Amino acid sequence: MPLVSIIVPVYNAEKTLERCINSILNQEYRDFELILLDDGSTDTSGAICDACAERDDRIRVLHKENTGVSDTRNRGIAMAKGAYLQFADADDWITPEATRFFVQAAADNGCDLVIADFYRVIGERVSQKGSIEEEGILQRTDFAVKMMQKPADFYYGVLWNKLYKRSIIKKHRLRMDNAVSWCEDFMFNLEYVRHARTIYAMKIPVYYYVKTKGSLVSQGLSMKKTIQMKRTVFACYNDFYKDVFDDTDYEKRKGQVYRFLFDAASDGSVSPLNIPGTYRLGHERTRVSEGVQEGEGVFFDSYRERKLLERLLDIVALRNDLKTVDVKLLYFLSQPHENCTYKEMAEILNTSKRVLSSSIQRLLAKEMISVSEKDHSKAKGGPKEKPKEDKPKTNEKEYAVTQEAENVMSELLFMLCDLEQIQYENFSQEERVLFEKLNEKRRHNIQAALRG
Repeated sequence: MPLVSIIVPVYNAEKTLERCINSILNQEYRDFELILLDDGSTDTSGAICDACAERDDRIRVLHKENTGVSDTRNRGIAMAKGAYLQFADADDWITPEATRFFVQAAADNGCDLVIADFYRVIGERVSQKGSIEEEGILQRTDFAVKMMQKPADFYYGVLWNKLYKRSIIKKHRLRMDNAVSWCEDFMFNLEYVRHARTIYAMKIPVYYYVKTKGSLVSQGLSMKKTIQMKRTVFACYNDFYKDVFDDTDYEKRKGQVYRFLFDAASDGSVSPLNIPGTYRLGHERTRVSEGVQEGEGVFFDSYRERKLLERLLDIVALRNDLKTVDVKLLYFLSQPHENCTYKEMAEILNTSKRVLSSSIQRLLAKEMISVSEKDHSKAKGGPKEKPKEDKPKTNEKEYAVTQEAENVMSELLFMLCDLEQIQYENFSQEERVLFEKLNEKRRHNIQAALRG
């Protein structure tokens, strides 16, 4: 029996397949089987698989009807004989020491999962991802805490930079979800880690990832299907943390758990404006004339940004029988907002105090928010002194988002992820990092000027 089974799903990959296969076969490490799964390819991929299998008896080939990558990987898992499973995609390739490093790390440290760094390939450019800052063993809870910081990073979500124990997969009957075509590998990883005791993080990059994959937009899915899929993924992510942490720790970290919805897979997230039918849904309520679209100056820029945000908020509001201001308020309450007056609250949300009050009452009636009196004893220096007459009075009530709003929050935060994708479209990673740094400086300058 081979020690490692390397599983490669193949679909119309004739231009890159041999590079992938050769990188696996030409390793110094030899104790593996290579399972090539031809998922109904219509090009010469199937013939390439067969030709390679004739030259090397470590290769096993399966030709099947086209059922998608999740079902194809499941077939590979069922065929595998190795004690460990390793995955690769047909348009990528691995380093000459990849499998040896994986096996050595697993054996030396007795870990249930090995996770490694990788190279990102864009055109002719190759750069190391650099996600792993410190090499070593992680307990499941340590790994979960680290994942909270950047959950949608490929480091956590993909299969191909990891080595799995087949015994764990077999015992718990773990498989890819065929009904999900977005983050299905991330969901598999979440389920696997729930049953893993220790994880080894390896700084050495072992994989070349070629950024050519499609996104949800390219799949042509309906808004309903997309939202259902995202809800499924988030439910899996949320359940993972409920399982890893006790109730008290989970409640403390719930805000961090929701960070996943912000970061949700920038390489595969979906913009509602690009899905047929959804543009009109938002456009009906947030119309922007051609004159405004072409206008120049700070007021036009600010207005357009606000209208784009409102258009996306409209979609969430309409889908959940809410008003746009209700969705705005839910998001506002989920963010830090201490010592904010009621008037400022209304101005920040670009509404009147009367409309804000109505929104609060609606959300209270739907039990999406709760209300309590502010505890002034928490202020530093003991009981709060009586405010001076010339200082504005802060809102004396505290509002908090409840569990009843979870579905709305998940759609809302995915929408913000989509907004970010729209804003950063055609930005390189370097341009995006530079823009964020400069924008942070700009924000501090404005805050300093207002304090003055």
